[in-house]
Amino acid sequence: MGSKRIAVPDREACAACGSCMDVCPRKAISIFRGSYAVVDATRCVGCGMCSRVCPAGVILMEVRP
Repeated sequence: MGSKRIAVPDREACAACGSCMDVCPRKAISIFRGSYAVVDATRCVGCGMCSRVCPAGVILMEVRP
């Protein structure tokens, strides 16, 4: 069984700065068309590093569905 948590960026508030991409140990985050961060749920291990470094504070760690 995988992680119980997953990173969920707020697309509307994301500044697409790429800070989250730089720290993700699994390379689970990409920037969609220069607009907002997208998380690949199959790669995300729920470590929360992206949430901690997000300068806008718009990545929440949520319980996986």
